[in-house]
Amino acid sequence: MKSIKKLLPYATPYKLFVILAPLLMALEVTMDLLQPLLLQKIIDYGIAENDTTYVIQMGTFMIIAAIIGLIGGIGCTIFSTKSAINIATDIRRDLFYKIEHLSSENRDRIGTGKLITNVTSDINSVQQAVMMTLRVFVRGPLLFIGSVMIVFFQARELFPILVIIIPILLFVIILLSRKAGIWFKRVQEALDQLNSKLQESIAGIRVVKAFVRKEYEINLFHKVNVALTNKTKVAEQIITILMPVLLFVINIGMAVTLLFGVFPIGGSTIQVGVILAFINYLNIILMALTSSSMVLMQLMRALPSADRIQEVLEISTDRVESTIDEMPIKGDVEFRNVSFSYNKNGEYVLNSISFSASHGEKIGIIGATGSGKTTLVKLFPRLYDVDHGEILIDGQNSKNISLKHIRGSIGFVTQKPFLFSGSIKSNLTYGKKDASETEMQLASKNACAEEFIQKLDARYEHPLTQEATNLSGGQKQRLSLARAFVRKPSILILDDATSAVDARSEAIILDALKSSYPKTTIFMVSSKISSILDVDKILVMEEGSLVGVGTHDELLETCTVYQEIYQTQVQTGGVMVE
Repeated sequence: MKSIKKLLPYATPYKLFVILAPLLMALEVTMDLLQPLLLQKIIDYGIAENDTTYVIQMGTFMIIAAIIGLIGGIGCTIFSTKSAINIATDIRRDLFYKIEHLSSENRDRIGTGKLITNVTSDINSVQQAVMMTLRVFVRGPLLFIGSVMIVFFQARELFPILVIIIPILLFVIILLSRKAGIWFKRVQEALDQLNSKLQESIAGIRVVKAFVRKEYEINLFHKVNVALTNKTKVAEQIITILMPVLLFVINIGMAVTLLFGVFPIGGSTIQVGVILAFINYLNIILMALTSSSMVLMQLMRALPSADRIQEVLEISTDRVESTIDEMPIKGDVEFRNVSFSYNKNGEYVLNSISFSASHGEKIGIIGATGSGKTTLVKLFPRLYDVDHGEILIDGQNSKNISLKHIRGSIGFVTQKPFLFSGSIKSNLTYGKKDASETEMQLASKNACAEEFIQKLDARYEHPLTQEATNLSGGQKQRLSLARAFVRKPSILILDDATSAVDARSEAIILDALKSSYPKTTIFMVSSKISSILDVDKILVMEEGSLVGVGTHDELLETCTVYQEIYQTQVQTGGVMVE
């Protein structure tokens, strides 16, 4: 319930709608409550006394009340819908904003599947709860209270029936609502697992097909799907049980009422109109409690969703965010005893890393798989923050420089190239909105992408599918390189960024790095010594430690690990040394 209260400020901009919706619903309820009372008057006074004028008069009042109720109901529906949708839209906006600003540690901890559920299913549950609260939850209690009060004043002989059945009805509603809330929370958790599996399977569909594992993936999805189905069945069955139970109790009440009409009470017989009105009010009470219980069920479903939404909104990024305007970054970088752990359990992926690079230097990074190369370069743009030590950029601790300023000065090409749906142009200008066509062409030429772009009918306006599945792996990697080149960054990070291109293209790209970006500090992660032969300095990584720093020739003399890598690649024909 605390999470619901914390989300209430989102209703402030729409408080006029929030106020009008229940007021109009109150108007509709008042008109609905008048109907049985007017019907009683028609039967007991109009028809019983054969007073046609009275019947017409009361009938006219019933029609007018129905029209007024219709107007109130339509107005309530319009304003409650506007309120709920706008509130949900604002929550979704802020939630996506928060997700975009989450640190990598937080995203890893929460999981992509859960975040997708937060933005879709969870917000939809909250939206439905708001809509039903403004409409049905106002209607239900008002109908209930109004009916009880009218029965007390107009049919007091039958009021004891309500005194007996209402506590039974309330007990059933509260009991089932609590159980439903527990199961709907489990449903949302199962939906998280389903979304995670679905996203993973779709993203890795090529791997699935390549390894002929479609049946395996189908079986895994079947398991999470069945788990979701079973939990949803239980939750929905709890809801469906409610209506028959409530109807049973009300029917018992009706039967007792008719018995009261047959047998005189206190020496007098209850009028037919009173009995008919009471039965109508019993039905109204049933409708009121049923609708209220449905809202309560929706609230029980929305409460876990609100908790999950609030959990993400309240996450602290644990980052120092400087707002000071910085001088342009030149590209001097220094690591001082940097250690880092993903799990924060003392098992460091990087251990006491120290080195420096001056702006304009080309630095190669090499090592065996799992040695920490990719983790090292992720620390430059603060995708992760160091646990111990510090990273200096132009002599300043990177934590004292705003993220926007650091990342705006870095070009990053990841191991697995990622392109967005849209055009080639929209991807190339992703990091520099005002890039000119000349800049795009130069960057594409340096990345060896110009040659295949010019063969496309629409060239730079060529549309890309989601994740650019209509391009080859090499084409995607070259476009990723071009996107980074367009920025003309002070620091350029290439994480095995030429692994999918041919040797000729790689040679052109390496030559372009030397000639076209002389003032850019470049860090090149590579598994091939041939790609980093001519850099100014090579960092050799092994099991998270820096075991060698120097040029190619220096490391061949001083670093055992580098010698082993060199010998292995020479023996397999992977290194050509002039």
